[in-house]
Amino acid sequence: MRTMKAFGCTLLAVLLLIAGYTFAADAPIIAPGAKLEKLAEGYSFTEGPAADGDGNVFFTDDPNNRIVEWHAADGKFSDWLKPAGRANGTYFDKVGNLIVVAPEKGELWSIAPDRTVTVLVTNFEGQSFNGPNDLWVRPDGGIYFTDPDFYSPRDQSTRVDGQHVYFVTPDRKTVSRVTTDLKKPNGIIGTPDGKMLYVADYGASKTFVYDIRPDGGLTNKRLFCNLGSDGMTIDAEGNVYLTMIGVTVFDRTGKRVEHIDVPIEDTTTNVTFGGKDNDLLFITATGSVYGLKMRVKGAR
Repeated sequence: MRTMKAFGCTLLAVLLLIAGYTFAADAPIIAPGAKLEKLAEGYSFTEGPAADGDGNVFFTDDPNNRIVEWHAADGKFSDWLKPAGRANGTYFDKVGNLIVVAPEKGELWSIAPDRTVTVLVTNFEGQSFNGPNDLWVRPDGGIYFTDPDFYSPRDQSTRVDGQHVYFVTPDRKTVSRVTTDLKKPNGIIGTPDGKMLYVADYGASKTFVYDIRPDGGLTNKRLFCNLGSDGMTIDAEGNVYLTMIGVTVFDRTGKRVEHIDVPIEDTTTNVTFGGKDNDLLFITATGSVYGLKMRVKGAR
């Protein structure tokens, strides 16, 4: 039995490596001696961080209707795009466009490196969205985004019925609804191999995980953990980071492995990995943004 158990563990390790994960058993995920650092303050409400191929992090300052860039080379900040559709969640696609949910008009945008904006999605079956909130781009370019009703300037009669998750095909021609039973979907992230999708149901205070079908549909919904989240990210070892009060980290089985405290005056909203070595945990938290050096790197 002991031989079979050892063989099973070895096989699991091989399968995880094939899937694109690396891991170190029982190792801490925070770099030795690292402390949370406030990188900047004075914003109104920061959200939606995403890192480009050089480790620069782009995040949104919603009430001020702008996207801000943190430069990995020198740690400086600069406005990158303003106005920005009251942008919330962001994510880079594989060719370097910043994909953005723009809830001001209920749209999904693609922003090229030269800041040219292309509107990808404006409605679902003729009805406007509530307020697209967060998104993830799977490896083939398909886009998943959440559409909770936190606020909307549009009359309810013109909007979609309910709060759901949607999928945009890689050719950007078709939008489909892929969940119908969530209360208020918010944070969303997928695995690097494009096979699993985590969705936080903010309204139910739970996070679920789904298997992803090639056509974009979701199947095999199961509870991941009893905690909702605003924004989410995943590291190269398969750990999932949720933001509610601080940042809580779960391994791929749903076991809590770490909690990162953020000063109580700042409500944690979202998180990503950035920096030149992809090992800086970049945290947006209402009026401030924070950084924490990690032992692990972000998933790519």
